[in-house]
Amino acid sequence: MATTTESATTSTHLADSHDKIRVVGARENNLDGVSVEIPKRRITVFTGVSGSGKSSLVFDTIAAESQRMINETYSAFVQGFMPSLPRPDVDLLDGLTTAIIVDQERMGANPRSTVGTATDTYTMLRVLYSRIGQPHVGPPTAFAFNVPTSRAGGVMSTEKAGRVEKKVVKDAVYLGGMCPRCEGTGSVSDFDLTALYDETRSLSEEALLVPGYSMSGWYGRIFAGAGFDLDKPIGKYTKREREKLLYGPPEKIKVEGVNLTYEGLIPKIQKTMLAKDVEAMQPHVRRFVERAITFDVCPDCEGTRLNASARSAKIAGVSIAEATTMQITDLAEWVRSLAEPTVAPLLETLLDTLDSFVQIGLGYLSLNRPAGSLSGGEAQRTRMIRHLGSSLTDVTYVFDEPTIGLHPHDIDRMNQLLVQLRDKGNTVLVVEHKPETIAIADHVVDLGPGAGTDGGQITYQGDLAGLRRSDTITGHHLGDRVRLKEQVRTPSGALEVRGAHTNNLQDLDVDIPLGVLCAITGVAGSGKSSLIGGSVAKRDGVVVIDQSGIKGSRRSNPATYTGLLDPVRKAFAKANGVKPGLFSANSDGACPACNGAGVIVTELGFMESFSTTCEECEGRRFQATVLEYTFGGANIAEVLEMSVSQAAEFFADGEAKVPAAHTILERLVDVGLGYVKIGQPLNTLSGGERQRLKLAVQMGAKGEVYVLDEPTTGLHLADVEQLLALLDRLVDGGRSVIVIEHHQAVMAHADWIVDLGPGAGHDGGRVVFEGTPADLVAGQTTLTGKHLADYVAG
Repeated sequence: MATTTESATTSTHLADSHDKIRVVGARENNLDGVSVEIPKRRITVFTGVSGSGKSSLVFDTIAAESQRMINETYSAFVQGFMPSLPRPDVDLLDGLTTAIIVDQERMGANPRSTVGTATDTYTMLRVLYSRIGQPHVGPPTAFAFNVPTSRAGGVMSTEKAGRVEKKVVKDAVYLGGMCPRCEGTGSVSDFDLTALYDETRSLSEEALLVPGYSMSGWYGRIFAGAGFDLDKPIGKYTKREREKLLYGPPEKIKVEGVNLTYEGLIPKIQKTMLAKDVEAMQPHVRRFVERAITFDVCPDCEGTRLNASARSAKIAGVSIAEATTMQITDLAEWVRSLAEPTVAPLLETLLDTLDSFVQIGLGYLSLNRPAGSLSGGEAQRTRMIRHLGSSLTDVTYVFDEPTIGLHPHDIDRMNQLLVQLRDKGNTVLVVEHKPETIAIADHVVDLGPGAGTDGGQITYQGDLAGLRRSDTITGHHLGDRVRLKEQVRTPSGALEVRGAHTNNLQDLDVDIPLGVLCAITGVAGSGKSSLIGGSVAKRDGVVVIDQSGIKGSRRSNPATYTGLLDPVRKAFAKANGVKPGLFSANSDGACPACNGAGVIVTELGFMESFSTTCEECEGRRFQATVLEYTFGGANIAEVLEMSVSQAAEFFADGEAKVPAAHTILERLVDVGLGYVKIGQPLNTLSGGERQRLKLAVQMGAKGEVYVLDEPTTGLHLADVEQLLALLDRLVDGGRSVIVIEHHQAVMAHADWIVDLGPGAGHDGGRVVFEGTPADLVAGQTTLTGKHLADYVAG
């Protein structure tokens, strides 16, 4: 009996044998029946060129199935309110744990959302001020800038146990902290009426200049139904008519038997356009808003969003408005100085959260910073804060390039956090290109060998040492180093910046050289984006290619996004003597069965929606009669199935020669997207592919100065060389290129470097170096100089 007990103690328990995530036969997007085993409670880094299938395996297969199965544990009623997640195309997934995705998606564009509200830090501050703030002004809602103060009076009815109790309420007050003038946004808007309408024209002559307000559609009927004379010039309106046109309150009207609502222009614009963050608007709407509306700091609350009552309560002489404007490093020190036993647990939790901000390299932010203004990397790290202090273990954390936006100095801290999550007993899956993060991996999975249809296979799996020895693209390039330039270009002039003070810039003066490749460097939060966005981006002749996302649906693809489809449709139409609309799957040529989507989606009420390939068009999206028309021997569906490189060759010469299409395709080849199909849905492209797609579009713009915000985002080490060659071609072609960048390869290749710092937030905002990369390395007086010196030496 004793022997049996001893044997049971020393042997592995059956439950401990499930130590791997097994994937068998994954075929999502370009994956070619991938099978792989991933160790649990370890850091696994997925490498490979952009478009090789890393995101398809990690996010679209492993994480997607984990989330789908968790969603299935909820009731059918609850599932009806959740996004519908189809099962990934895979034969077997075994050993999954709960997946938490920490991706690069920017925070929501709600202008009321701040860093404080997005992380619940502001919620804790509100509770703190409601407990110990002096004078006492009310409950936590009294400090909420999203809650207005409401007053009510009259008879209040309450139903209890089948009885209705009534009582008279006299001037009941429900306290909120919202500034009544700006409604908690911190800014007030003023309209330029000349940008809203042309008073010399009538409504029927399209006098309204607001996007979407065409009189040929329903708006014409609504204005007629509201009693306006459509043929009367707006300049001849009476005061009452003009007041109704601009500020009319909502009123029910009946037009052609349909019940509709008329509302004045300005309140309608405020609800439909100004409720969104300007950066999230469609380009033509953003241009209208920037032209027609000016935003000023609210004079009543001075931009704090809070009413006078909320601002009056103080703790140790600091109001909640002042606390949220502090840099988080300073706010943490202030909270640490508070000695209030009655709220000790709250102070401890608040301080832990603020310290997490500092630990993760975001101590330079303030809690009142709009969430929509955070970069993709900042948004990702902000989401991480929720998980650092979590008590959960045996969770799978999935990261999408967590080093994006990080200076080499900050990457070390990020690596420590990934190790910290692993050491708590979690599985950490990281899609990454940076050698510094690949180096901390316990296990590496390399996909390739190429991109698109040339990728989707496992080319290596094992430890880092094995990857270095492997005959893979990643293995070959892992030790790549770009040498410092022996000869740098001579500037043709300078772009002068004087007294720049956007965000943390401290009356900064700098001359950015023109006619060269100039890199703007510095730790995260040092002021790089503030310098470019506040003092360079809006100048004439400047083209900015930033990190803002591409809004892509299944109907959007590189052909539609780049404008390539327009000359192609016209060429097809001219060759066949029909109208161009036939060659659009979103217009006349769409398959009637699936409306040009290529799939039939069946809604199953409260259950998961089900999609199948359209049987009539077999997923090709076009009517059968449209596919009978050819150009250069191919129909429109066959053209959209071509890769960029194939299409560039197809439209270059001969019977199918279309110069306008060939020019666009050549730009796509230049940025390394030759393998992508021109009809591939945008929502299947990786982050790096989408950014390079934007770069290709902007290359056609007529600009003298190009500003690129971290163009190495999503690029494999092997692709960085191609990017540097592209930047050289732009400069040698007569353009000036300014690059905000952390990648040492780009720094080493630059002609000139402007380094900001020395730290982040109020510790930054100054020029700490300007000169050639060689001088920066020789001096090593800044953090950037030290890391660049290590890079070129190593």
